[in-house]
Amino acid sequence: MNRIVVLDSCVLIDNLRANKFRDQMLALSGRIRHLSVVLAELSRGARTETDFHWMRALEKKNKLLTPTERNWIESGELLAKMRTDHGFEPHKLRDLHFDVLIALTARSCGACLITSNRADFELIRGYRDFELEVW
Repeated sequence: MNRIVVLDSCVLIDNLRANKFRDQMLALSGRIRHLSVVLAELSRGARTETDFHWMRALEKKNKLLTPTERNWIESGELLAKMRTDHGFEPHKLRDLHFDVLIALTARSCGACLITSNRADFELIRGYRDFELEVW
């Protein structure tokens, strides 16, 4: 199968810490790619040398996808629209920014984004369509 799959940080973390998605991960079909934005999120939350070792292994194991210049600009435009439409405060927009970049990068690569964060990614999908699978 030629499907490209990207995993959101919440799926990776829950699987690492609690093996929560073990069966889904084993049954996953397609080419797994990791997003540089997700690795940045993981680095921000890493606590131990083991965490950092795991992240470096993810980086080496699969090709990294990185937001384009257009993805960055479009992310700001979408967040401004969300602020207008929903009255989001700056802290909520900051919280959403990486998720918007993740969604736009997956979209531009034709990848299916797998997450357990239904609310934020469904919100984003209301502004830009992309393939989404929620676990």
